[in-house]
Amino acid sequence: MKRVFYIVVCLLAFGGSQALPAPDNYLPQRIETAATGPAAQGAEGHIVFTAGSSDAVFNIYSITGQLVKVVRVSAEQRTSVDFPKGFYIVRCGNQWSRKVVVR
Repeated sequence: MKRVFYIVVCLLAFGGSQALPAPDNYLPQRIETAATGPAAQGAEGHIVFTAGSSDAVFNIYSITGQLVKVVRVSAEQRTSVDFPKGFYIVRCGNQWSRKVVVR
């Protein structure tokens, strides 16, 4: 009990409940994901594909590794393709692979 009391007193005395102020030259960083590169996102009954600043080719594989469909999306465009419920692996060229869930 004495230990808890001591911690509370120290926190109150030294301002432990307040956050440290940010330095004058601090600029918060923003992460832009979809606007810079291709993206794929699962939704209800379909997958939404977004191309970045250049054309993108998406290969969609079933969870067993079988190629299901190839989708081509023009630069700065977005398209949606219907898929049955399940798990899919979407690969964008040699750039990345992601698991996608269609609900």
